[in-house]
Amino acid sequence: MSDECFTQRWIDGANEANGANEANGASIAQKVFTFEDNSSECVSVSVPEVLDPQYGMYVWPCAVVLAQYLWTHRDELKDNTVLELGAGVSLPGVVAARCGAKVILSDSARTPLCLENCKRSCDANNLRDVAVLGLTWGEVSPDLVLLPRMDIILGSDVFYEPRDFEDVLVTVAFLLRKNPRAQFWTTYQERRWNMNCVDIQLENFGADKSELAGSTLPGSHSVHMMIITLNTQELD
Repeated sequence: MSDECFTQRWIDGANEANGANEANGASIAQKVFTFEDNSSECVSVSVPEVLDPQYGMYVWPCAVVLAQYLWTHRDELKDNTVLELGAGVSLPGVVAARCGAKVILSDSARTPLCLENCKRSCDANNLRDVAVLGLTWGEVSPDLVLLPRMDIILGSDVFYEPRDFEDVLVTVAFLLRKNPRAQFWTTYQERRWNMNCVDIQLENFGADKSELAGSTLPGSHSVHMMIITLNTQELD
């Protein structure tokens, strides 16, 4: 796909874009994304990025990539029910809604500013039928239990904070068990931590067995052995 198929442009939120330029004392920048392909179809969406220490209200690369995937699979979205987890600025969810999906946007119930920004994204794109829900990862809340049948679950860069990984997977696993035919569509940004990783094969040290050291603990679990070191070359 050529670069022309996807364009991004900034609009100065202090002077333009729907007249909304502040939220709780923080500045808002309206970011406009236009998704196109080789056909005559295209869709432009506007999402408000709040210049605030809460990084959940920025547009990150993963969101753009996931939104592009949704756009190229728009025929699969029509009339399907889509839930976005950790929506923040809600770019993927908004694109799904513009492609005809029934969308629910969610973010942590503990971050009301992020939930407010989800609503702001809906307003910016005239989406009146998109629900916004507080769902905290790892918590089986009444709102999570009472969700309607899901077809697709979205997660853009939800594997950002290692301390959240288990909670994200608990929530996703619960939703998939409740909706066995659903799919989880997610994008993950590989970040550089100045470290090297070597994958050590278990058979190299006799650990590819279900029983070790008089214990059956290894069983049939998938266990990986890695050696991680600081990348000293970048320090020279």
